[in-house]
Amino acid sequence: MVEDEADVLAINREYFEGKGYAIVGASTLAQARFQLEEYSPDLILLDVMMPDGSGFEFCSELRQKTNAPIIFLTCRDENESVVKGLLQGGDDYVTKPYDLNVLSARIGAQLRRTGVMTAGKIELFPLSIDFLLGEAVLDGERVSLTQKELQLLGCFALFAGRRLSYHEIYRRAWGGSSPSAAHTVAVHVANLRKKLGTNGAGWFELSNSGKGEYIFSKVRY
Repeated sequence: MVEDEADVLAINREYFEGKGYAIVGASTLAQARFQLEEYSPDLILLDVMMPDGSGFEFCSELRQKTNAPIIFLTCRDENESVVKGLLQGGDDYVTKPYDLNVLSARIGAQLRRTGVMTAGKIELFPLSIDFLLGEAVLDGERVSLTQKELQLLGCFALFAGRRLSYHEIYRRAWGGSSPSAAHTVAVHVANLRKKLGTNGAGWFELSNSGKGEYIFSKVRY
C-alpha cells in the first residue's frame, strides 16, 4: 500500500491484516521503489497524490516491474484523470473517502480475476492448487507434479492471462536470479505442458512469446 497519510495506512493495515493479508506499506514513491526490490506484491493500492510525485505516472513505472493488479486511491475531483491512470496500466480505482468493505470487495474482485489464493490454495476453475497438500487437481483429476512444478504452476495460475518474463517467473518460483534462469524455466515449462496437456485441446494454454515471456491462459469455459 502506497499511502502518505500515516493514520490511513495504519487503519488499512489493521483492517486487512485482520482479514489475513500481509501488508507492506510505503509513505513515498521512493520508498515504494525500494520495497519493490524486496517484495513481490500480489496487488498494489496506490494513492495518486504523493509527496514526491503522481501515482498515475508511477503506475507506468510499476508496469515495467510487476504484473500485480493496481488499484488507485483517488480524491473525488480527480476522476477525470482516472482514465489516464487506467490507460497507463491501472486496473481499478476507489475514491476517497472510501468504505473499507468496498475497498475489500474491489481487492477481492481483482485477486479473483488473476486467480484466488486463500489458505494456501489457488482456485482457477477447473484447476485447483493446494500448497499445503502439495497437489494440483485439474478437472477432477490429480496431476502428478514435483514441488518446483507446483510452485511454477501456482505462479502461472495467480497471473493467468498476463505475460510473465522468465526473470519474474524464476524470482517467484526459485527466488533471486540466475544466469541460467531462462533455460531452467524453459525446461520446467516443457515438463509442465506435458503433464497439464496444454499442448493440445486442454482447458489451459501455456505459450511462449519468443521473447522470454510466458502466458498461461484459459481457453475453455
